[in-house]
Amino acid sequence: MVDGEPLSPIAARQLISRILSKGSVVFSSHARKEGAKDGLDIPALEKVLRSGAVQQGEWENGEWRYQVRAGKSTIVISFESDEELTVITAWRERR
Repeated sequence: MVDGEPLSPIAARQLISRILSKGSVVFSSHARKEGAKDGLDIPALEKVLRSGAVQQGEWENGEWRYQVRAGKSTIVISFESDEELTVITAWRERR
């Protein structure tokens, strides 16, 4: 959790970019498993983090979570600190 949450989508995008360049990204086992079901490996999840559009934060399970969407791929993240985020889950829409 970071100060000022919930962050605006713009502020969350900026923090994601900072963490990607200087911080730490943790991929939960759930995110790895669910992403793999839809063909999303770690490099694909990182690409969503780098290029995706951040949605407004939602309070869930005692923390602020943010969906990041790129194309048909979506990941859900939470900020552990100003230097670390966790990818909680991931999926690809099927149409």
